[in-house]
Amino acid sequence: MWFAVVLSWNGREDTLRCLDSLAAVAEPAIRVVCVDNGSTDGSVEAIGERHPDVHLIENGANLGYSGGNNVGLRWALDQGAEWMVLVNNDATVAQDAFAGFAAVAAEHPEAGALAGKIYLAERPERIWFAGQRYLTWLGYSGRARGQGKPDSDRYRRVVATDRAAGGLMAVSRPAVERAGLLEEDLFAYVEDVDWSLRIRESGFEVLLAPGARAWHRVAGSTGGETSTHNLYYGTRNTIVVCERHRPLPAPLAWLRRGVVRVTFAAHALSRPNRSEALAAVREGYRDARAGRLGEREASAER
Repeated sequence: MWFAVVLSWNGREDTLRCLDSLAAVAEPAIRVVCVDNGSTDGSVEAIGERHPDVHLIENGANLGYSGGNNVGLRWALDQGAEWMVLVNNDATVAQDAFAGFAAVAAEHPEAGALAGKIYLAERPERIWFAGQRYLTWLGYSGRARGQGKPDSDRYRRVVATDRAAGGLMAVSRPAVERAGLLEEDLFAYVEDVDWSLRIRESGFEVLLAPGARAWHRVAGSTGGETSTHNLYYGTRNTIVVCERHRPLPAPLAWLRRGVVRVTFAAHALSRPNRSEALAAVREGYRDARAGRLGEREASAER
């Protein structure tokens, strides 16, 4: 059976729209679990009222993307799930999204994870993610496949991809049993990359399922373009994940760290809050070097 796992954290309206879209999924039959990470905006009450059929789990605290989703994944596994689909709460899925996943899963039993094709909510005809390479030796992979482009036949084929994006990502029970769940010490961001790499290292393929579609309000769950969380966690966790999966001799490891820092600093310079964004990159770099993982220190959050 197919299960959808939605993580909620102070994004009531986004979460309700996401659950509305999942309620419209025609086939295959799915069960939906929504895990709330201690929201204080009335999300729990609103979800219970509008979607009483959704299994709601209240964590009572912010366990991060990894920890919160793992609660839902464990529950789904206990219910006998064979495939589990992570859906970002700031995404809405097509009615045939799960049929798109199921078709690829049936044709490719070697697959342990399936990447959905994700469009930009603000420009719904434009792709945000249709697969991506991931260069662990370099720490830089460039833009996602198809990013910013209109859909075309090129992006309607099943292809292998280095990583899936957690905004719409299906994972099989055998893959979880062999590779484990999301790494909770990463807390947020890049954990989907790490999971994809571990699933591939466990002997499974990661494939793009082009018929599994969603529209994503990018960074909506962490405050939008003025939030510095994605820069902090992106810098820190990219370094950590690359070093876990591709250890390098010291001089090359330092060079890779520099590439990661420069890449995220370039993103920071495009932000309206440039000084705070650059500070978040420095902070993430410093914490990666110190091995300081888990949730970002509250005093540094923006």
